[in-house]
Amino acid sequence: MLEQINSPEDLKKLTLKQKEELAQEIREYILDVVSKNGGHLASNLGVVELTIAIHSIFNVPDDKIIWDVGHQSYVHKILTGRKKELKNIRKLNGIAGFPKTNESEADCFNTGHSSTSISAALGMARARDLEGKNNSVVAVIGDGALTGGMALEALNDAGCSRSKITVILNDNEMSISPNVGGLNKFLGKLRTKRAYTRINKIIKREISKVPVIGKPIVKLVQNIKRAIMQLVIHKMYFEDIGFTYLGPVDGHNIEKLESILTLSKQVNGPVLIHVLTKKGKGYEIAEKEPDKYHATAPFDLETGKSKKEKKTDYSKVFGNKLVELAKKNPKIVAITASMKDGTGLSQFQKEFPKRFFDVGIAEQHAVTMAAGMAIEGMLPVVPIYSSFYQRAYDQVIHDVAMQNLPVIMCVDRAGVVGADGETHQGTLDMAFFRLVPNLTILAPKDFKELEDMLEFAVEGKSPIVIRYPRGGEDEEIKFQKHEQIKLGQAEVLQKGKDLSIIAIGKMVAKAMKIAKKLESNGTSVEVINARFLKPLDEKTVIESIKKTKNVITIEDGTSIDGLGTAIKELIVDNKLDGIEMREFSYPDKFIQHGSVQELEDLYGVSEEKILSIIFENVLKNFIY
Repeated sequence: MLEQINSPEDLKKLTLKQKEELAQEIREYILDVVSKNGGHLASNLGVVELTIAIHSIFNVPDDKIIWDVGHQSYVHKILTGRKKELKNIRKLNGIAGFPKTNESEADCFNTGHSSTSISAALGMARARDLEGKNNSVVAVIGDGALTGGMALEALNDAGCSRSKITVILNDNEMSISPNVGGLNKFLGKLRTKRAYTRINKIIKREISKVPVIGKPIVKLVQNIKRAIMQLVIHKMYFEDIGFTYLGPVDGHNIEKLESILTLSKQVNGPVLIHVLTKKGKGYEIAEKEPDKYHATAPFDLETGKSKKEKKTDYSKVFGNKLVELAKKNPKIVAITASMKDGTGLSQFQKEFPKRFFDVGIAEQHAVTMAAGMAIEGMLPVVPIYSSFYQRAYDQVIHDVAMQNLPVIMCVDRAGVVGADGETHQGTLDMAFFRLVPNLTILAPKDFKELEDMLEFAVEGKSPIVIRYPRGGEDEEIKFQKHEQIKLGQAEVLQKGKDLSIIAIGKMVAKAMKIAKKLESNGTSVEVINARFLKPLDEKTVIESIKKTKNVITIEDGTSIDGLGTAIKELIVDNKLDGIEMREFSYPDKFIQHGSVQELEDLYGVSEEKILSIIFENVLKNFIY
């Protein structure tokens, strides 16, 4: 079946049985690709039948399908002409792991972060109405994404809009970690409706068979039914805010899905279809541990075991150190936005369940809740991925920084993360945090320095940002020197007189390797581990620059308002003349997907690229 499908039009020609065969083939194909390439697995296995049904009933690109987050769009890509390209998904110059409007006209909106689909869909629907068109607009959103405040804001607006919009709630009881919160409990009540309806039909049928009294009893049961439903389903929230609610429906039954999708097109106004799916469907290993197989490295299909050796990473070091500190300080609490495992907080939850708070996919709420806890004397630690901290920027400014509260904001996955691409690269955090008054910003050169920075942070009385990369520390450079962390104090790792290299975070190890190679060619290099982006150690930096007259900066952030910008400002503000400078950072653009090494080479921040530029310039004619 899969060989016959090159577009949704091909799909529409299939019988129900053929579509069911196709679903199995798609699962096998996705398993084959992801086991070799890595990628998002469990979420895609869970939406195979749903995606087939959507493309059987709706007509892209005229009809608009917006996939919330978008990591579940592999099936959509297969059905919309990118079947062969899937083999290179998430690779440099291959197709992206998320919907991209520049990749296919079937992708009507770029996604990558949670809870945006309903807002985008409502915007498209309103634009359609103003232009007098009649195409369908569909948002597919998971129950995990529905915990995000933006999704609830959009539901509230859409419900009273009277715009014809379809929201498909893909309910698998999971986001990345298992879902939490009141909304999840509410959906649990809705899920019981299906069981209630099935039992009700059986009772009605059997009682009706009883002579004379059967039908009156059925009527009595029907009168009682409404009261029972109010107990089973306390409040039909979606109906109450203006949606026509359809479901729940089995998300792995193509026939039922097509029937309910067809019905939804007949409703004038906002419709919500409640679809029940199983994350990891069809691959037993992923079904049992859907959070583990949400996103995965290449793995063995038979065993499910990763083909890459699992090594200690920054997230684990952070989590272990936080547990150690929390044993000494009862004021320390940990807050996660549905990323317990990814940010290294699993052990903290086990050790201190009452001091651990998973708020769902709600970064804004997480940060402001942390502010509330801090103002009452607690010491909240909030690890969130760099690209997701963007979602809470107003809260960092307004609720934490303005009040100068001791919230420790740990920025995981800082810098380029690779295959997830533009929406997940963490190159902007230094720039946007540096603009905020009262923030102290640090980045460790290795695991030990991360531990030292956490010890420094828990003693602080103001907001602190600690950023660290995905993965482990550099395997070639082992730092023996670790000076005590003092506010705004850099670390001179080696003295030199010809060139100053100032680096921060993971790039410090790269600076040391570059310095060694330059010294083998007779260049005396001074290496400074900035440690603090803010406040910058101006005294140490100025002394070094005045001495060498040549300076390069290396960072894994954007060229705007990061370490390089800070050093340029220092040179100008202190009227340092005759200084030659070159900044190595990522350009002012969104960084595509590919491996970290490929992207470093592509954008000129790999060890080899930096060395080649230095050698070509022979320490002269640096651009400033």
